[in-house]
Amino acid sequence: MLHRLPRILLRLVIAILVTVMFGRVLQYSVRLSQRNGRVAGFATGVAHGALMPCGLPMLLVGKDLPIYAERNTGRPYKLGYTLGVNLCGAVFFGSVYWRLGRWRKLAQDIQSEGLSRD
Repeated sequence: MLHRLPRILLRLVIAILVTVMFGRVLQYSVRLSQRNGRVAGFATGVAHGALMPCGLPMLLVGKDLPIYAERNTGRPYKLGYTLGVNLCGAVFFGSVYWRLGRWRKLAQDIQSEGLSRD
């Protein structure tokens, strides 16, 4: 277990850096759309929704992060936002469940090899 600790810590640091980076991109995107006077539409809603979960670490440490464009087209923006959040969740949880399935299969293979040797 100790030999895996550096690898686990590296993955944790990379995950934190990536989420902070995406949080910054979200913050920049929302502020840019508000500053230019544009009204955020469906595509912007999808982008904001997909990036929103990455803003969680910044929100947890107390940084006030805009995660929703105040000036938007209404229903189209909200539908895009919802679609973006759901797509992000599907990718994240889909990859987690895929990896868990691989680990279960590997564990079963190891167990069946151990039983066949006995």
